[in-house]
Amino acid sequence: MGAKDNTSDLYREAVRQARDLLRWRSPLRAELWASRLAAAGPEGTAEPLRRRAAKDHTREAHLLLTALAAVEPLPTDRAEGPLEAPPERETEIGLEGRPGAAGEGSEGGRLEADARSGVRGGEAWMELMGRALVDGGWYGMADPYGEQALAILSFVYPNGKEPHLAVVAIDQAHGGFAVDAVIEEPKFLDDLDVRPADPALVAGRILDAFDLTDAVMGAPVADTLPAARAIVLARARSVHDPIRHAPDDTVTSFDDLPDLPGADEAFATLVEFVGDRPSWWSPARVTRFLKEWLPREAILSEAAISAMPQVLRAWTRHLGDRPEVLERVEADSRDLPLAMADELRFSLAKRLRLAQRPDQGTDH
Repeated sequence: MGAKDNTSDLYREAVRQARDLLRWRSPLRAELWASRLAAAGPEGTAEPLRRRAAKDHTREAHLLLTALAAVEPLPTDRAEGPLEAPPERETEIGLEGRPGAAGEGSEGGRLEADARSGVRGGEAWMELMGRALVDGGWYGMADPYGEQALAILSFVYPNGKEPHLAVVAIDQAHGGFAVDAVIEEPKFLDDLDVRPADPALVAGRILDAFDLTDAVMGAPVADTLPAARAIVLARARSVHDPIRHAPDDTVTSFDDLPDLPGADEAFATLVEFVGDRPSWWSPARVTRFLKEWLPREAILSEAAISAMPQVLRAWTRHLGDRPEVLERVEADSRDLPLAMADELRFSLAKRLRLAQRPDQGTDH
């Protein structure tokens, strides 16, 4: 007996679900369904589903083809197929769709007749899939310490209905990859500490984060991410000219540097430490900076060492003024001069740099 055809099982289940979606007439609900469907089987499942649907002259098959085209682009080398591929991929997350305004009266009877006669003619609500328009962007911290960031894009369909958000959680503590994604209602923004941002910039950060996720084998992502991947990526790719690999503006927007000797040097050293994840600033990160990284790697003047606590206080205020972070700055900076003078803590690279200095003077 041959191996079981899992694609056939998936197709039959998809047709069953499509019957219910045809009653809802919700573009968003159908796109979310297609995104989940694309993630339901092994990679490449969408293509055999398309091939099966292309042989059927039913409303369910037409819905399946249209929804998959909205979230999973058709291969460019495919000659057959009734739909043209949109320029982006999409993923889904759990937002309940809403029924459309149209009823199931005479139009429903006509469409049933079309299906029976093999006509695949389009229903207006289906033509909205894959055509949601971006109308806003936000970016900010997902948690008090910025270990994750939230990149958010808002969309609405051309008919003004079903406004929704594409939300991506971007890891900061482990490299900046996408760890979760959802489609949410606009009210989701109400309780978030995020600020408006250029949608092109937000879209670029989402695409960059997914690229990193794909590059990290076994990246620790949420169980909900696969189902949302297709629709979220499609939404990000639909934004005109996304800005890729843009630096975080957390550093450039900082304008509270203390007017102290050595403050510029101290801040430049802090920027070197935070790197491309400047919004991640927790008590543990403060400790690592002051007690480990600075003594091991940094060569600072006495003025910069003296200014460092005040620079860190200002930086902490810039990132939300968390009292527990300020307390850690106070506690861990008390012995900074002694730690910076302790040669046993110096890394080999720091020792070599010091050895090459013609005159160390008062520098450590």
